[in-house]
Amino acid sequence: MRVFDRRLVRARRQRWAASFSRHDFLVREAAGRLADRLDDVARKFPLALDLGCHDGALARVMGARGGIERLVQCDLSERMAGLARARRAPVLVADEEALPFAPRSFDLVMSSLGLHWVNDLPGALLQIRQALKPDGLFLAAMLGGRTLVELREAWLEGELATTGGVSPRVSPFADPADLGGLLQRAGFALPVVDSDTLDVTYPDPLALMRDLRGMGEANAATARRRGLTRRATLAAADEAYRRLAGGGEGPFPATFQIIYLTAWAPHPSQQAPLRPGSAATRLADALEAIERPAGDKARP
Repeated sequence: MRVFDRRLVRARRQRWAASFSRHDFLVREAAGRLADRLDDVARKFPLALDLGCHDGALARVMGARGGIERLVQCDLSERMAGLARARRAPVLVADEEALPFAPRSFDLVMSSLGLHWVNDLPGALLQIRQALKPDGLFLAAMLGGRTLVELREAWLEGELATTGGVSPRVSPFADPADLGGLLQRAGFALPVVDSDTLDVTYPDPLALMRDLRGMGEANAATARRRGLTRRATLAAADEAYRRLAGGGEGPFPATFQIIYLTAWAPHPSQQAPLRPGSAATRLADALEAIERPAGDKARP
C-alpha cells in the first residue's frame, strides 16, 4: 500500500536543501528532545545510525553526548546528505524502506522526523530491529496524528466552499496508540511510546504553508489533488484558518505532535514479564482493600 509518494518526498528535500536552514526549527527541536532522552541511558554505543539525518541536525545537537563513539548518517536525499557530510561523520544516501545494512550492525539506531513518511512502517521497523545488535536501542521521533489539525480543518472548509469536494491537503500521521503494537510486531522488546505537543505561532496561515514547503514537509499523500491550487480555494482556506483561530490579525497557532518511540532489540539479559499467576502477594493485600467477587457492588 502506497500512502505517500516517496519520490516526491525525495524531490522536495532535494529542492529545498539549500535553504533548509531557514526553515529547520522543527527538525532542530525534535533532535534536541531526542538527544535529551538519550542522555537518560547510561551506556556506551560504539556504533550508532542516524536514519533520515536531514542536514545533520541530530549530529550537531548530540556532539559528544549520549555515549556515541561513532555515528553513521543517512538520508533519502543526496543533497541533504551532502549538507550532513560537513559534520565529519560517515554519510550515505539510503531509503528507510530498504535499508542497506547487514543484520546486527548497530548498537543504536535513531530517527528524527523521518519515519512519518514511510509507507510500510511495520516493515521499516522490522528492518531497523534486524540492523540492531542484541540489546541495541532504537530511539525515534515522528509526527503524530494531532499535527496541523488547524490547517487540516481549514483546507477541508476551503475546498468544500469552492469545489464542492475534498482531497487530502495534509498528510496523514500515525496515532500513538497504534505504535506500541507495531514495535512489538517488529520484534522489539520493552517498547515505550509517548508524545508531547509543540505549539508554534505564525503571523498568518500562508507563512505556515511556506515554512512547511521550506522544510520539505508539505503534503505528499498519493491521494492528494494534483495541479495548482485555485486562488479561490487558497483564499477560502486562509479565511477559514483565521476564523478557526478566533479571527483577528494573529499570531495564528499551529500544532505539531511529536511521538517518541523507545525500544530494544531482544536479549536474554533484559527484564521479562512474570508468568501469569506467579505473584507471591495479592494486590488487595498490598492496597489494604477488601476483595469482592466480580459483579458485587460495594455497600455504603
